Amino acid sequence: MQTLTFAELGLSAKVQAAVEAAGYTNPTPIQQQAIPVAVTGRDVLGIAQTGTGKTAGFVLPMLCRLETGRARARMPRSLILAPTRELAAQVAQSFEKYGTNHRLNVALLIGGVSFDDQLRKLDRGADVLIATPGRLLDHFQRGKILMTGVEILVIDEADRMLDMGFIPDIEKICKLLPPRRQTLFFSATMPPEIQRLVASFLNDPVRIEVARPATTATTITQKFRFCPSGEDWAKREVLRDLIRSENVKNAIIFCNRKRDVAILLKSLTKHGFNAGALHGDMDQTSRMATLDAFREGKISLLAASDVAARGLDIPDVSHVFNYDVPWASDDYVHRIGRTGRAGKEGASFTLVTHEDSKALRDIEKIIGAPAVWIGEPPTEEDLSFSGKRRRRGAGRGEERGRGREPRRGDRDRRPPRGEGERERREPQHADAQPRREARPQQERPRERRPERHETEQPRERPRPEQRAERPRREEARPQPRRDEPRPQPRNEPARTGGGGGAPVGLGDHVPAFLKKAVRLAPR
Repeated sequence: MQTLTFAELGLSAKVQAAVEAAGYTNPTPIQQQAIPVAVTGRDVLGIAQTGTGKTAGFVLPMLCRLETGRARARMPRSLILAPTRELAAQVAQSFEKYGTNHRLNVALLIGGVSFDDQLRKLDRGADVLIATPGRLLDHFQRGKILMTGVEILVIDEADRMLDMGFIPDIEKICKLLPPRRQTLFFSATMPPEIQRLVASFLNDPVRIEVARPATTATTITQKFRFCPSGEDWAKREVLRDLIRSENVKNAIIFCNRKRDVAILLKSLTKHGFNAGALHGDMDQTSRMATLDAFREGKISLLAASDVAARGLDIPDVSHVFNYDVPWASDDYVHRIGRTGRAGKEGASFTLVTHEDSKALRDIEKIIGAPAVWIGEPPTEEDLSFSGKRRRRGAGRGEERGRGREPRRGDRDRRPPRGEGERERREPQHADAQPRREARPQQERPRERRPERHETEQPRERPRPEQRAERPRREEARPQPRRDEPRPQPRNEPARTGGGGGAPVGLGDHVPAFLKKAVRLAPR
């Protein structure tokens, strides 16, 4: 491709003056192809690896198109969507650098910042609105912003949006925008979901692809280090040895978990390293202060999660260390892309354990070359333990054998269940009887429990002369008085109170003061 200058890309005089003041003379390949098309107002689909100058590829033509016109209150003229707060803040800094000759109002809508401060910027009218999808939808649902006046839409790091689950929010936002607009779409990879989004919301875009999707820069030296132990304390020790052996000016150390970032920071600080931390659980003020300290050189080592892997333009990062092998091979490309930017040289080191064999093979496929090892490379047997996930945070006791699970070799040496199990359960002495024969349960006679009628005393029945004579059927049955005992019916034994005696009637349960004689009226 013929090398062009910024003056040949169709930029306005104000933008060219700002670019020259920033010290740039030759555009990058993505800028050479994207800027002339974007200046004309057509949709652009840009595919390029990280660190190739994609941000300036859409900031410069936007400045040219926004020179004429004026924004109204709560109706932004252009919208830029970014996946993370740090990337959105970085885009805002690019507008400040290249827009020194323009009087454009730039509003930044990100989390961790007061709503009132953002509303004041929207009320003044925003020519450029830079936002994360979640905070933008919050303002829209509160009725604080109208998006019917958006002329230019930029979606940056679209594949990162997919990884973070922002695609449904992107679809909602695109449906709220006017159909007659310009859309600039940038991504490092093109998975099927991103292709569907492009087909839905871009109108006849110009596809610009300056590098194979998800490839690493040739200026980065990539090396791998195998950790036989696989324990966290052993990995931290290997990491410290690598940092001491290399000429590290400043470095970013990536972890897969936010919890490991905090543990690693504590370990580095304990061993005398000047380190800081960056992860998603930190508040926005602390995150920006840490990034500024790292850019200014006050912090030489930055332990971070993948929140710092995409789009952050931190100049002159000499090394990148992968404390954990990333779960996705695309994340590996973005992680090591923090070094070797703008044609500069960089180095990356990745610590590999037993469980990282599958992720390692994916990385080898994406870089198109086998891994280059520091020291003794692992064998196929060393990488065959990837099926078992080790427990995070294991200490030295487990490495020495206390509380650890049996290894695969130990399990293979176990005798099969059957003969070996029966031999271990047999007694050591020949004269000892087995436990089952010592207490045979079938030979011992079971004692019969006595029945209840055998233990209770027989109840004394009344004599024949004590039984009440049954009246004849034709005679009238006399009505008993309330204080007299009631005769017992036939085939029912007399109820006695205690151990036998006079029959107990209903009147015996009546208090004494109620026992009065009742005269019955004659028939």
